[in-house]
Amino acid sequence: MKLARAGSAGAETPVLVADDGTLRDLSDHETDFDTDFFASGGLERIRALDPASLPTITATRLGPCIARPGLLMCIGLNYADHARETGASIPDEPILFQKATNTVVGPDDPIIIPKASGNEAAAQTDWEVELGVVVGAGARYLADEAAGWAAIAGYAISNDVSERAFQFEHGGQWTKGKSCESFNPLGPWFVSADEVADPLALAMRTTVNGEVMQDGSTETMIFNPGYLVWYLSQFMVLEPGDLINTGTPPGVGLGMDPPRFLRSGDVVEVSIEGLGTQRQVCRGAV
Repeated sequence: MKLARAGSAGAETPVLVADDGTLRDLSDHETDFDTDFFASGGLERIRALDPASLPTITATRLGPCIARPGLLMCIGLNYADHARETGASIPDEPILFQKATNTVVGPDDPIIIPKASGNEAAAQTDWEVELGVVVGAGARYLADEAAGWAAIAGYAISNDVSERAFQFEHGGQWTKGKSCESFNPLGPWFVSADEVADPLALAMRTTVNGEVMQDGSTETMIFNPGYLVWYLSQFMVLEPGDLINTGTPPGVGLGMDPPRFLRSGDVVEVSIEGLGTQRQVCRGAV
């Protein structure tokens, strides 16, 4: 099934995306797609509904396809071809970093370019199309990779927007280069795991102003989603509704010669096969 959240920021309505693309209002049945929803069997409740019995809704905006997650974990350098692009060696274990959960915005909301060094011209804001994994069940010291796969509720597109100047030029860890406002457009849909036949065979694409930047596939992922959920559960407790960004294929601005970064007015479109398309217009922070 495909789920979305429609409406103004902070007042989104949970909806089912019907096979014909219409949005069906779920607000009489569910409050939101949050921790309680996933933990209490919300997906099973929606499966039992007749979509035709739900009222249609017209939306001018789609919000992030799940409510703000309690934890947003990211995996760095998780695509072999992206690691080579950056000159990094293939990691022996997943590279982990966190991203502030308030970065999660709607799939078509603007990307806000931060005030790097006091002016937008110094910013190094970059795009990263990623497969977002939504955790569906609590995960603590899982026994194996199979248990990790079983804990996945579904998938969505994440654009792991990054400010490279903050990430690499100010010391410390990557989090500050990943946590600026608007830096995680999510959606347009959450797609349940049973409707994604092979999450390791999905085409991924990013364009900027119509020019193709990233044209890759999840097949070059080093550590697969099931393994990542298992691995993370050895170090932290994952809760239903948490989000994992699983890395990006090559074609990011940082890897170009010379590097290329986003400016006000640029239009970014990211897509993953079967998960839809996002579109963001960039603007400078004020």
